[in-house]
Amino acid sequence: MAEVAIKLERKSERSFLDDIKDIVPAGNLSLCLTCGLCSSGCPATGLDGMDPRKFLRMLVLGMDEEVMQSNWPWMCTMCQRCVYVCPMKIDIPQLVFNVRAARPRDERPKGIRGSCDVAVQSDTCSAMGTPVEDFKFVVNDVLEEYRIAQPEFADMVAPIDKEGAEFFLNQNSREPMMEPDEMVPLWKILHLAGADWTYGSKAWAAENYCLFLADNENWEHLVRKKAAQADALRCKTYLNTE
Repeated sequence: MAEVAIKLERKSERSFLDDIKDIVPAGNLSLCLTCGLCSSGCPATGLDGMDPRKFLRMLVLGMDEEVMQSNWPWMCTMCQRCVYVCPMKIDIPQLVFNVRAARPRDERPKGIRGSCDVAVQSDTCSAMGTPVEDFKFVVNDVLEEYRIAQPEFADMVAPIDKEGAEFFLNQNSREPMMEPDEMVPLWKILHLAGADWTYGSKAWAAENYCLFLADNENWEHLVRKKAAQADALRCKTYLNTE
């Protein structure tokens, strides 16, 4: 019987791994020890049958199509725990980000994509599309309520568009719209610390879904818009609550 040779071929000239070598500064992926430390503290371990170690090994082995078809990269929080514990300091969240960016934008998760688009179109940068006047009303209404209900905070302030404040404070837009009482603990801390701070009536939203969408252009657009508002109010420090 004649022997039949088995020939292994690459699916393409370049793999995803080739494309990211120059943009992932931390660690050579082939140095992975497969120790599993990255997976041990990952909140996304086990979701969609995947974990950071498996994700990394699939990339190293050139399983690009399988990785691109997986929903796991969208479940990663990019919290950096895996980098912190990795003895080789391999930047897995950066790999996740670039896998997300490699997917056509209209095929990325609808919810994240929609939140990004709404924020870009909003003066407040809110992923919920919160109008300027609604935000101002909620802040002032909640402030007045707590001043009356808790006399020890009768002189507490929640300024908006105060020029020259030390801190420009942002806020997750879910809180003023859905859970307004959740804003107050931070106000109290700033009050007791004697901090000089302000919200902006515009560009106050803290969240940036364009980051999680791996939409670099709109991610940068939102960050610049928020920084510009802080500069316009002549605030010295941008205080990011996210």
